Amino acid sequence: MRRPTARAYAASAAALAALLTPGQAAAQATGTDRAATAATVIEKVPYAMDSSNQAAWWTPAATYKGRGQYTYFAFNEPGSTAATHRPAIARRDPDGVWSRLPLLATNGQQAEFPDDNGHNQPSVARDGSGRLHVFTSMHANPWRYFRTDAPGGDVTDHSAELPDQGEAITYPVVTTAPNGDLYLAARVGAGSDQRPGKLYRWDNAASRWSVVATFAGALNRSVYPDDLAVDAAGRVHLLYEWAKAPATAFRHQLSYLRYDPSTGAFADSTGAAVTTPVTPATSDVIQELTTGEEWSIDNAYTGPAVQSAKLTLDGAAPKVAYRYRSADSGGNFRVYYAYPSGSDWIHQTVYAGGPTTAALGITWDETDAGRVYYVTGSGTDRVFAATRPGTTWTSQSAAPGVSADRLAVRRDSDGNDVLYLPDTAHNSLYYGLR
Repeated sequence: MRRPTARAYAASAAALAALLTPGQAAAQATGTDRAATAATVIEKVPYAMDSSNQAAWWTPAATYKGRGQYTYFAFNEPGSTAATHRPAIARRDPDGVWSRLPLLATNGQQAEFPDDNGHNQPSVARDGSGRLHVFTSMHANPWRYFRTDAPGGDVTDHSAELPDQGEAITYPVVTTAPNGDLYLAARVGAGSDQRPGKLYRWDNAASRWSVVATFAGALNRSVYPDDLAVDAAGRVHLLYEWAKAPATAFRHQLSYLRYDPSTGAFADSTGAAVTTPVTPATSDVIQELTTGEEWSIDNAYTGPAVQSAKLTLDGAAPKVAYRYRSADSGGNFRVYYAYPSGSDWIHQTVYAGGPTTAALGITWDETDAGRVYYVTGSGTDRVFAATRPGTTWTSQSAAPGVSADRLAVRRDSDGNDVLYLPDTAHNSLYYGLR
């Protein structure tokens, strides 16, 4: 049976034009360079998505350049009941053909797990040998890890291959290094007094996982991994938040850390060596505590707090997007951009126009400099991209005509931003390219 193409499930030419602004539609019609016009191409992924497919911390998208650009979207499909989901990968080939790769349990059937919004969502990466790796549906659960044994193979359960067997794992974020290795950060443990963050490495040549280090941990504190990226020299850049143990929806002291596998050393944004596990007192803190901010495990807490953050690199320099609710923000989480300068972090306000959702993305573009993606709390178009051509951040819709309410972003090797756009109200997942 022939696999569905993008043309079969995205829009016809006329319908696609309706998804774009007039200027964007004209740019497509004339073949004008997509990046130059900031046009957004949108396709609906041709598989049903479960409404549980929503998170802020996850890394559910990966790309690979072969004979063209391949895209991999890990997502939750509907389960056998309304309270369950079945994880899968939607793969888009360079010619626009979509295919579906279910995650298979040890019994050969598609794996199924209970819904748990904000926790039981998948992260995916492709290693240097073409194998796909997925970590999914863990909220203080033992490893739920699936991968292919060869390019194009089935995605099967390999949970027994991970270190720290039997540990409680939450918030796995994963990325691919330039040499084909993978790095994974996760919160490990379910103690009431502390829950540290650990860094793992997939050695692509040896085909095995190992523990790099417990990178952050402290008594009465829990670590919330947000993102990680690897620069051209192989150094791993980590972004994470702190919360009062055992857990809470509102966190504090967004922090940064860098690991150099060539020396085994960790450092802050100035390059100064640090001893791991770092604590809130020894972390390189991006967002310090502000007036009225309290460490609380009350999920009705209304004071200043961090909630969601993402990381990109300009060469080896970290650039960060994050949401922060301050005492003067009217209860809204504003969107900020931060980068290190000397011994300090510089902060800029990206969006302060109203409520936002716990979903962010950031990429680096030589023309636009930083591109920060965020989701507003309401509206027909809710996903926006902010750029800073001068000294002020300016926003435009990043998914015209699509009511997506979550997002993830990966920049491919051709310099395009690949957008992962769940519309949880309509159980639909969209692919965007801009």
